[in-house]
Amino acid sequence: MSLPAGRAAVVFLSFAFAYFLSALLRAVTATLAPAFSAELALTSGDLGLLSGAYFFGFALLQLPLGRALDRFGPRRTLLALLAVAVAGCAAFASASGLVALIASRVLIGAGVSACLMAALTCFRHVFSPLAQLRANSWMLMTGSLGMVASTLPVQLLLPTLGWRGLFWGLAVLMVLAAALVAWGVPQDAPRAAGARADASADYAGIVRHPLFVAAAPLAFFVYGGMIAVQALWAGPWLTRVAGWTPAQAAQGLFFINLAMLLAFAAWGAVMPWLTRRGLTPWGLVAGGLPLSLGLLAVIVVLGPRAEAAHWAAWCVACTFVSLSQPALGAAFEPTQAGRALSAYNLVIFAGVFCIQWGLGLLVDAFRAGGLDDVASFRAAFAAFGACGMLAYLWFLRLRGAAAHNPP
Repeated sequence: MSLPAGRAAVVFLSFAFAYFLSALLRAVTATLAPAFSAELALTSGDLGLLSGAYFFGFALLQLPLGRALDRFGPRRTLLALLAVAVAGCAAFASASGLVALIASRVLIGAGVSACLMAALTCFRHVFSPLAQLRANSWMLMTGSLGMVASTLPVQLLLPTLGWRGLFWGLAVLMVLAAALVAWGVPQDAPRAAGARADASADYAGIVRHPLFVAAAPLAFFVYGGMIAVQALWAGPWLTRVAGWTPAQAAQGLFFINLAMLLAFAAWGAVMPWLTRRGLTPWGLVAGGLPLSLGLLAVIVVLGPRAEAAHWAAWCVACTFVSLSQPALGAAFEPTQAGRALSAYNLVIFAGVFCIQWGLGLLVDAFRAGGLDDVASFRAAFAAFGACGMLAYLWFLRLRGAAAHNPP
């Protein structure tokens, strides 16, 4: 099935607005970190846990989400979960302490867990393979636009609305997103019946496949790590290592997220061209990721001299790994697409949660061991970089076998 261009644009934009909001909610804690730390006296570990709670809720839903997408379809699944996101935003705006904020953040993460996966599952059914690669990159571009909105615009609104007012506003926008999905996305019933026939197929075959096994550590450490830094730790690095003010850090985050937006826009434009010339997504992943590993090593060495431009370059270099997600989904049958994409997404966001919290715990541990803030951050990110290198070596070792064992 292939939709006419105008109808395809409506479908894309309907999903894109919901994903824009989910990305804004994911990244907004980086901008609000100084306000949260000052109001609630949070340690680095507390801050990492609060931000990572979103990803915990997100990851918790991925396996049941995959089954729901294949059985009930992306439209109905997304609409049900957006209602949970609305409740989570309202609860966050009303929360009076750290525990309530963490619980609300888990609820938000669960509620927006389908925003990208529902879109990719729908695209797998109604777009051509080349159009899927382009639409995936442009969805990620939309996510970067949400992250851009979480920086300077949020910083400018904060004195007027406060962080509670911001979350009440986001609850209202989530209601609008649900209305747009209900209006713009095709009904699911015809696909749901076919998917139920395949309901006996479980995740075991998906996660045991050589392609999944080869890519999973990259998804956890590189893709998850990119999001963890972009959504949280780039901000504290700029304030606590580079010595920037919160306002300067918000400007730096704006620049980082704008660079990501442009990178994903470029991938969407060039991927069909690259594919027609014989370059595969997996080959691009293998060839491009050494750049990100090298840039992270440079950042650790530079320490206080590593600023927003360095983090922007690292994040852009990490976008090679984003090509693995639609490539993995395309490797499985359409009736398994929701489960394959959701299982991979679970690995990514489990990585985000563990790395966001883990970096905070490492910084606190190194400080407790006698290092200052700058040295603690450098040591924590050096450990993170070593994990990324091991994941890349694992991928190189297994990708040949994966290529010769299609699902």
